[in-house]
Amino acid sequence: MWLYLAALLGLYFLRRWYQERQKVENLTEKFVFITGCDSGFGNLLARQLDARGLRVLAACLTQKGAEQLDKVTSERLKTSILDVTSKESVAAATEWVKGCIGSKGLWGLVNNAGTALPSGPNEWLTKDDFAKVINVNLLGMIDVTLHMVPLVRRARGRVVNISSTNGRLAVFGGGYCPSKFGVEAFSDSLRQELHPFGVQVSIIEPGGFQTTIAARALENLKNVWNRVPSDIKEVYGKQYLENYCKIAQYSINIASSKLHLVTDCMEHALTSCSPRTRYSAGWDAKLLYVPAFYFPTSIVDFVMSCIQPKPAQAV
Repeated sequence: MWLYLAALLGLYFLRRWYQERQKVENLTEKFVFITGCDSGFGNLLARQLDARGLRVLAACLTQKGAEQLDKVTSERLKTSILDVTSKESVAAATEWVKGCIGSKGLWGLVNNAGTALPSGPNEWLTKDDFAKVINVNLLGMIDVTLHMVPLVRRARGRVVNISSTNGRLAVFGGGYCPSKFGVEAFSDSLRQELHPFGVQVSIIEPGGFQTTIAARALENLKNVWNRVPSDIKEVYGKQYLENYCKIAQYSINIASSKLHLVTDCMEHALTSCSPRTRYSAGWDAKLLYVPAFYFPTSIVDFVMSCIQPKPAQAV
């Protein structure tokens, strides 16, 4: 019996491996719109897809980012300026995309634009701090998607939303984790709704990677601490801040510099005939976070309590 079960599992994974290796035809005629292309994953993906011959429409937050991307890519790639938190900017970007693609439709929409700062212990932050992150990572992504979905539906294309392992397991405070939990929920409902139209939705869940956001994490923590009310500072203590910064620095040090591990997942979601619903990118995502998703909460909380610093007035 076990032999038959092993054979069936082997056939299943072999079939899946074969299906996932089959590429979509006529990729050089496909248009892909990517947000957040100034740096990081979005910038690398734009260059990667351009090198594959796809017609990339790259949206950058700044003119400088757009100009730098133009210099290192082919004439096929086109850039535009987009602030996902601005309704007017999103509407203008939609009209620009329509002008670029004509009647072909939009094969791929990659919602990559994101931020993690301000972040830190929840009690150190304000509602506005949470809103700054959620407006970009979740509400901005939703606004872009709602504008672009009719174009994607016309092409029976793909939507690729960049979430995080912290979209399924929250390990620090601030708006980042709530926003990524929201990305997961929105993507799931969107996938179910668009399936009848032949549109496929994939979620990318990276672990820790060395991006510009990570590089600014320590400076952000110190800035947040400087404006924390004095009574809350007494509760946590200066030693808590120092230990918190050490943990943050260690997380940055062990984060992967191989951004292509993420962009390869994004490319697969756009070009494979059988894209996955979820992609876990990075060794920590596969070996730590994914197993932890299924652990009892008490175990995860115990492990986190051993890692996190202790406040000065902890009981």
